[in-house]
Amino acid sequence: MLSILIWLPGAAALAGAVLRGRAWAGKLVAAGSLASLGIAIALIVDFGAGGGGGLRHVTDIVWIPALGIHYKLGVDGLNLFLVGMATLLFAVSMVAANLRDWPKPHLFFFHMGLAESAVLGALLAQDLALFVAFFDLMLIPFYFLVGVWGQGDRVRATTKLVIYTLVGSLLMLAAAIATAVLSAQGAHHALTFVLSDLQVAHVPAGSRDWIFLFFAAAFLVKMPAFPLHGWMPDGYRAMPIEALMVFSGVLSKVGAYGFLRIVLPLFPGAAAHFQTLLLLIGLASVLYGSAMAFTQTNARLVAGYSSVAQLGFITLGIFSLTPQGAQGAVLQMVNHGLVVAPLFFIIALLAERAGGSEDIRDMGGIAMRAPVLAASFLIVAMASLAIPGSGNFVGEFMILLGVFNTKIVISIVAFAGVIMAAVYMLRVFIRSVHNRTGPHVASRELRLLDGLVLGPLMAAIIFFALYPQFELHRAERAVVGSIAAAQAYAGPVGVAQNRAAPSRTAHVSSKPAPMVAPGRQAAAIATKDNAVTVSLR
Repeated sequence: MLSILIWLPGAAALAGAVLRGRAWAGKLVAAGSLASLGIAIALIVDFGAGGGGGLRHVTDIVWIPALGIHYKLGVDGLNLFLVGMATLLFAVSMVAANLRDWPKPHLFFFHMGLAESAVLGALLAQDLALFVAFFDLMLIPFYFLVGVWGQGDRVRATTKLVIYTLVGSLLMLAAAIATAVLSAQGAHHALTFVLSDLQVAHVPAGSRDWIFLFFAAAFLVKMPAFPLHGWMPDGYRAMPIEALMVFSGVLSKVGAYGFLRIVLPLFPGAAAHFQTLLLLIGLASVLYGSAMAFTQTNARLVAGYSSVAQLGFITLGIFSLTPQGAQGAVLQMVNHGLVVAPLFFIIALLAERAGGSEDIRDMGGIAMRAPVLAASFLIVAMASLAIPGSGNFVGEFMILLGVFNTKIVISIVAFAGVIMAAVYMLRVFIRSVHNRTGPHVASRELRLLDGLVLGPLMAAIIFFALYPQFELHRAERAVVGSIAAAQAYAGPVGVAQNRAAPSRTAHVSSKPAPMVAPGRQAAAIATKDNAVTVSLR
């Protein structure tokens, strides 16, 4: 089932590229993406509220025996809703892309379909080499989507995008190879890249820190986070809006997901050691992204810098190393994707009505003449600024609660990002919908076809605002389990054990961990053979 979910969009895209028909390519890829969405919904329904323990629907085939690389896929509470969000955003983006004409449409939709397959592969991969392969594959379609179908200075945007992400990918490749080789040498077993095997393997203490930093750099570039966001302004300005909807909504979350799936379980000691550094990076992203969003007049860049701030909050939640913070981070990954995709689509609709300009100073005055469009923008804006009653509010509240229990000063400073979000989102909404009518504004209401794009996203935003427990209950065990070992190292007892244990390898019970009450910490309760056994109490 998971292989079908991954490769269906790519297969539909390949069929559309071969047929080369203007009418067929977009419809085939949209159909493949909608079919993947249906499978993802079936997985969520099948998962159940308890969440269970361990992976579901596992596919495990030896791919390259000599290197110990497996084609291993699986779904659990950690990636379940990210897969659902990714398929939903790609499906509505494909529908949106079918609403206008493209030069060489068969190639455009081929790259969109290939991008979806790569993203789903990265989210479902349970082998480190397979994850790296899909992670790098994601870059290739967007190189062409920006370079061929982008706008403005496409060469500059493509060059910076490729340089930043390629350097990050190379660092991750080196870290992945080092992890597998050093683990095999330390334990004297055959080479393997399977994540479940690497989690209980031994990596020498002298190598863990630089491997962690290599992975962190790769994931922070992809998110993007300050100060590794240099490619973002040019890339966001040049990217076609339909590609930008999924790039900002989905691809950025793969970097954050990599911390929870790979870094924290494999290198818990290094994660605890660099906890403050990552928290400061997250805090800097929140403050810098919020400040830059407040100063921009280009609506795309307001949304882009607000994404930097939101990814900063997600980083804070992950490296709070608390169950509340980590669960809030995963919920916020889903919420942000559901909000930023319609935000970019609405910006495109407003630009169409402002003579093609995306400058908020050229917009305005359509609230009374296009009330449905204005109301849709209001819902998205309120969700984006995390107004109480929205799903984003729940996510940010849990993140700040987790950070408050870990680093109270960082949490207090991060509250400024919440206030600044209200300022810049209300500024964009009021300036682009109310105020005086811009010099070239044509007041047109939403079309029915535009509603087909925004409708499902609005429904998802409202659903998670009313019932965030739907995600929280299903993700709880997997999320808490992913941070358990790092949480033990970060705790007072865990630090003491860490210093006394040369191997610093955390062995986590395979049994699903219960939810930890606020203010309680995981504790390392026993040592055996220089290893730390983790128990949540």
